[in-house]
Amino acid sequence: MGVYFCDSTLRDGEQAPGVAFRRAEKIALAQLLDEVGVDEIEVGVPAMGGREEEDLAELISLPMRARPVAWNRLRWEDIAASLRCGASRLHMAMPVSDVMLHKKLSVSREEALFQLLTVVEEACSRDSQISVGFEDASRADPLFLSRVVRALEPYPILRFRVADTLGVLTPFSTRELILRLKDAGAKSLEFHGHNDLGLAVANTLAAVEAGADWVGTTVLGLGERAGNAAFEVVAVAVRRLLGKEVHIRLPLLRRLAEQVSAASGILIPLQAPVVGDRVFTHESGIHVDGVLKSPETYEPYPPEWVGRAHSVVFGKHSGRNGLRRILEGRGYLPTADQLDALLEEIRLLAVVQKRFLSEEAVCRLYRELCKSSKDEQAVADRLRNEEKTAG
Repeated sequence: MGVYFCDSTLRDGEQAPGVAFRRAEKIALAQLLDEVGVDEIEVGVPAMGGREEEDLAELISLPMRARPVAWNRLRWEDIAASLRCGASRLHMAMPVSDVMLHKKLSVSREEALFQLLTVVEEACSRDSQISVGFEDASRADPLFLSRVVRALEPYPILRFRVADTLGVLTPFSTRELILRLKDAGAKSLEFHGHNDLGLAVANTLAAVEAGADWVGTTVLGLGERAGNAAFEVVAVAVRRLLGKEVHIRLPLLRRLAEQVSAASGILIPLQAPVVGDRVFTHESGIHVDGVLKSPETYEPYPPEWVGRAHSVVFGKHSGRNGLRRILEGRGYLPTADQLDALLEEIRLLAVVQKRFLSEEAVCRLYRELCKSSKDEQAVADRLRNEEKTAG
């Protein structure tokens, strides 16, 4: 069974502080997400009204394979705004933990369930396709969640979203929660993980292993607080670690990340998994020696999967074997003394300049050392000849 992706970059991702996409940026991102192969694009919140509603209407009208989804609270005015935008697929978010119900909404479980059923029935009468989200499912009473699932059995619900809204689940508790909801009768489940404790991707994988067939992600993990499960990482990890089919065009992930970065103003960390500049860059002598012999020694998956290639750089921790192999690959034949001198210079520069050297820089440095050595030898030969003449 494959895994399906609902990307929330345009909705949840835009909730990151300071992130606000222009209409043209939203359209370009939606089109690229569609090209990459996501199954659903959560385009935003129509209930915001005004320009946002206009933006979403244009997004929903785009000719895409990916299905646009409008996010709603359990209010009829939200549903009405979504329908005005032309949305046929609606996501309804229901707070399910007691802390959310009592302290945020001041309603009981019974009142919330009644409100959900009322709005779902009205939306179904408008031929809308509906998914239901359990906000703060990780802190909710599992028995209440099961009850909600069973209460919705008469309705054609596409799937249930299990939201770890505060990022407090572990892979173990995630698995337990997904299995419990499947036992309650949920036929299709989506996991939507937040990254407050750095476990969003791990929890998403645990959910898939437990039987969730959908994952909710954002590009670069954009989102409130510490963000969400990063789309690019989940897409590669599902294939590499779980061996499941993903119909995502992985070589486009870097381009997608760069476009989201440009539109959001959020820089891509150098060591960001999959899309960071340095994730296929090797410096340590032991690692370089291994990668040059066989890339699988120190690369968890082929860089070519994601349209990348590995590179070797040189710094304080570089070793002789890797240095020699790189130079010989460029047509040079360094002596042992030359390698030692070159390595000493590389390590000194790395400490002084606080940066690594590229292959090209190392080759230039090697040529300079060779030239200096030849000049010194020429001076020595000239002095010897002068001494012989004088004698």
